[in-house]
Formats: sequence, C-alpha cells, structure tokens
Amino acid sequence: MDAHTTFDSGKESLSSLLSLIEEGKTQLPDFQRGWVWDDDHVKSLLASVSLSFPIGAVMMLETGNVDVRFKPRTVEGVSLPAAKSPDQLILDGQQRLTSMYLALKSKVPVLTRDARKKPIKRWYYVDIAKALDPMADREDAIVSLPEDRQIRNFRGEIVQDYSTRELECQHELLPLNVVFDLGEITNWQMAYLQSDPANFSDRLKRWTDIVSRIIQPFQQYQVPLITLRKETPKEAVCQVFEKVNTGGVTLTVFELLTATFATDDYSLRDDWAERKKRLNKYPVLRGVDSDDVLQAITLLMSRERRQQAIAKGIASERLPGITCKRKDILRLTLEDYTTWIEPTISGFEKAARLLHTQHIFADRDLPYRSQLTPLSAILSTLGGKAEHDGVRSRVLQWYWCGVFGELYGGATETRFARDLPDVVEWIETDTGQFPGTITDANFSPQRLLTLRTRNSAAYKGIHSILMRDGGEDFRTGETIGDQTYFDDRIDIHHIFPQK
Repeated sequence: MDAHTTFDSGKESLSSLLSLIEEGKTQLPDFQRGWVWDDDHVKSLLASVSLSFPIGAVMMLETGNVDVRFKPRTVEGVSLPAAKSPDQLILDGQQRLTSMYLALKSKVPVLTRDARKKPIKRWYYVDIAKALDPMADREDAIVSLPEDRQIRNFRGEIVQDYSTRELECQHELLPLNVVFDLGEITNWQMAYLQSDPANFSDRLKRWTDIVSRIIQPFQQYQVPLITLRKETPKEAVCQVFEKVNTGGVTLTVFELLTATFATDDYSLRDDWAERKKRLNKYPVLRGVDSDDVLQAITLLMSRERRQQAIAKGIASERLPGITCKRKDILRLTLEDYTTWIEPTISGFEKAARLLHTQHIFADRDLPYRSQLTPLSAILSTLGGKAEHDGVRSRVLQWYWCGVFGELYGGATETRFARDLPDVVEWIETDTGQFPGTITDANFSPQRLLTLRTRNSAAYKGIHSILMRDGGEDFRTGETIGDQTYFDDRIDIHHIFPQK
C-alpha cells in the first residue's frame, strides 16, 4: 500500500458485504438520509445483479480516527441485540446496499413505495420461466408480491396465490431472500423437486439451470469497493461524500457537526432549535440559518486563538489564521461550540438592534444576509463598546461601504476573515488604517440608473436609508418608523412608486 494514498480499491463479494451489514460491522453515518428507493428501482437493481451487470462502486470509510467520529446507525432493516461499534461506514452506495439487504437477506417484507409514492410492503421473487427464457427481459422476471403474497383484482378477489412454499414451487416463483441462505435453498429445492414427482428428472435438470443461471450470479457477484482509510482527514471525508452523493443534496456543515457531536450525546439540533427561537424574535434575523451561526462561531474562536498565540510571543509567520471556511467549521469541537454559541447569538441580537436604527426591519430588506455573519462577530467582540455612538458610527461606516460597494455577493469567507480583525483594530487602536471593505468600496452615481430590482443590495440599501432619513410614504405622506412599517406593510414601492 502507498503510504501517501488515503484509500484502497478492489472488489468484495455481495454476500460478504451483506453479511457485514447484518452483523453491524458495516453501518451508516447518522448524517446519511434514509433509504428512499421505490419498488421499480429495487426490481431494476435485482435484475442487474442477476445478470452480473455492473451496478457501480461502493465507498466505505474505516472507523477508528478520533478526529472523524460520526454517530453510526444500522442499515434499514438490521436489528442487533445490542449497540455495536462498526468497523466501517457506508459513504456511497446506501440505497443500493440497503435495497439488496432488504430484498435478499431480510426475512420480512420490504417497506418501499409504489410509483405514486404510496408506502407498500413487498417480497421479491424471480419468475423462473421468464429468467430461463433467453428471449425474455430479465426485469420482467423480477416480481414483487404484496405482504400476504396474494394478487387481487379491483374487487379485492384473489386471482393469484403464492402464500405457501408449495404454491411458490407450483408457479415457479423463487423467493430471492433464500439465495444467501444455504439451509433455505436446500429446503426450497426439495419442495420444488417434489412438487412434480412424475417429472422428477426433468425437474432436477431444470433446478441445475436455476442454480447456474439465477442463484449463482447472486452468490458470486463482486462489487467494486473503495475504502477510505481511517487516516483520511474529516474535511476530505465530507468532501468525498458530497462528490459521490447521488441524492443530489449537499450536506450542510450543521448536519455533519450534528452527527459528530452526537457521539458525545449532545443534540446540536435541539440546541439550535432553542437558539433559532431567540433569533426569530427579530424579524430581520428570521433568515439566519445554522450554518451562518457556525461560521460566526468559527470566526470568533479562530480570532481568540490568534490573540492567545500573539500573547505568547509566537512569530507572526506561525500565527494561526482567522478563518470561517467550511473545512475549519468542520473542525469545531463540542467544547468550541458550547464556549462560543452564547456570545455569537448575542452578537446577532446586537446586529438586529443596530440594523433597526438603520430602518432595516425585516429579513427581506437585508441588503446582504451574508454580511450579518461578520457584523455579529464584530459586535460580539466589541462587547459594551459597541453601544458608544462613535464606535457605532464606525461599524455603520464599514457596513454601508460593504452594501454600496456591493462586496458581499460572491465568495465571502476571505472577506469575513479580514473584516473581523480589521474593523476591531480600526476601532480599538484608532491607527487611521481603514478596513479593507471601506477602502475597496466604490459607488458610481451612474449605478443609480441601473438599480431596477429589489434583489440588488444597493437598491435595498437606498430604500432603508431613505426611510431612516425621513423619507415619506408616497401613499400616506407619513414618515416610516417600525410601527408604520409593520402596520402598513411597507414595501419598496411605498418608497419607489411602481409608476
């Protein structure tokens, strides 16, 4: 093995993969979404395996890295007598492996969905006659039966009954959940051979075909397997998961940290629900999500670590950086979170009160929601100083330069990381060194002629400043305060008439 690679690749038998799932040695990271495949997807997958067609690679993560701890959960349908620590976690292949485990290993009907998304319970079979017919479509040979194994017409009358082993054999429907169970295959074989005693030799020859053309393809099936070694860093694991996740939904850092903190029996989701209630008391903060708060926490935490390093006399080139990039948020520990969550939420509340003075009352009127993150971190760091008029004026100068310079529309993490130390140092040391967001800001008067939609940050900014500075409602002639704003449901067209 190459010491520099973080993964191994090869093949693993389907039988072994499903056995490891059944034993709990292979589980899922808790951040994985649930199993969602419908009946048609399951049948199509089983048809592919029965023909030894490729179904794609599976990706696993070795457990054991203390820095990459995700709360595990068993695969759908697996029941263990006691909690078990897995040897590996499924990063990619959950839907395929779960489908095959339920259909091929589980001894209970599979709870899936029909084409209309209605929940149904199904057993999976191979129609032997169709499977052995070279002219038949294999997907037509994979059959799913209701929980009672009886087919009914629209009046509820039974038209086909496969509810006993004798009836299965008579109709040549082989249950797929016996293919990895030697004892059950033997029992089914005996029942099948005895179901037509007069043609025992023909039946025996047919059974040989069933084994070689239907059962053995399942038993001998090899799945391409990529295994990420336990040494793989957490941000790489999460990035890999996103790249291969066929669900098409990017995992948020909140979901990943929720899974991490769960290993310490801490419910990040419950804590966030309470914090969100506090934020929602301010209409301007109702669009703030968990990732915004985690980003602000990371800013505050990384600035504190840098300040501690400076105090210790560490050389400037070795100082830790101030950051809030995704990979750095993922490194947050539970201790980091519990230390910084309250100062961060307090910072957002201070930001709401400051924006209120600027007549930015609701989240729809925020020029940039993203700018709330550095604003809250700055106000949290300044503490009581932020109440002083001179300090508040400087914070607002920085804020409006960001709005009218339209500087927060793209990738913003780097700007956030500069904003926090730049603004705080500018205020606390009074060196005259303006923050980068102020020096970068540029607003041409010609821009006023192109501001035509409320989606523009500068458009929303002008709307708020006109209200702040005494602009009157064109309809009523009244100036607009927060009471008027909400009572009269003030919108942009009250300031900029539609005609």
